Amino acid sequence: MSIRIIPQDQPEKSDKTTAEMIPPLLFPRLKNLYSRRAARLRDLAAKNPLGDYLRFAAVIAEAQEIVLYDHPLHMDLHARLVQSASEEKPPLDIHTLPRDLHWHRLLHSLIAELKPEMSGQALAVLENLEKASASELETLASALFAGEFAQVSSDKSPFIWAALSIYWAQMASLIPGKARAEYGEQRQFCPVCASKPVASVVHMDPNDSSRYLHCNLCESEWYVTYNKCTYCEQTRDLHYWSLDSERAAVKAESCGDCGTYLKLLYQEKNPAVDPVADDLASLVLDARMEQEGFARSSLNPFLFPGEQ
Repeated sequence: MSIRIIPQDQPEKSDKTTAEMIPPLLFPRLKNLYSRRAARLRDLAAKNPLGDYLRFAAVIAEAQEIVLYDHPLHMDLHARLVQSASEEKPPLDIHTLPRDLHWHRLLHSLIAELKPEMSGQALAVLENLEKASASELETLASALFAGEFAQVSSDKSPFIWAALSIYWAQMASLIPGKARAEYGEQRQFCPVCASKPVASVVHMDPNDSSRYLHCNLCESEWYVTYNKCTYCEQTRDLHYWSLDSERAAVKAESCGDCGTYLKLLYQEKNPAVDPVADDLASLVLDARMEQEGFARSSLNPFLFPGEQ
């Protein structure tokens, strides 16, 4: 991988030619993360045709904030980090990391927070999940991580992922390591957990505007260069799209080589942008990109394809 996470006590061997002033990886800062996302979702909902769904997502984000602080995670990840560093793999790889039952507790706590806020089909889904056995929950989580979305009904996925996301974000924030950039790219997936990005964020910085991909699971961000497809790494056929103007805070970067696109969110144009919220609120842009023949290379935790 081009971004590796190594234990704090290992010697630094970073190549000074690889954007040494730009942090290659930003671990999640959990304080108020979900409450800020909820506020952004509600703000975007006011003038959006998908306002009801954005408010629904805001309710889940608010519940995530409560559950995060009601159920702190205490875990020593040093041994895991040493092993993953030696294997050159993400330390919290969704495909290989054994899951602790902590995420079940998070899910049931989320359900308890959300039930008073839900009605109709959403309430029925929560009650169904509440009755699910531990093995059934593990089967659903494994299907989502394997990309087998047809195995999980799309009305269950946001709740399951919300709990898994808290768990992975908690673990990511506890990693006792540091990141270093190495030769090569291959940055399509999160170097912390190997999940997909939800969007890219161009950070507002007085000295340098750097682009980071934001993980749709563990909330980490990793650096990617401009003018290169974040999926296939080609540079020759990139185009940028927006529905408003050149000053739009949300754009899409398309790649003619692989036929995919990814959203770019510009903090300079709107400091309040949130990867999950602004991606969800700009589905009209997704529709335009699909009309142009491009497919998403990212995945929003509130937009899982799946069994209906």
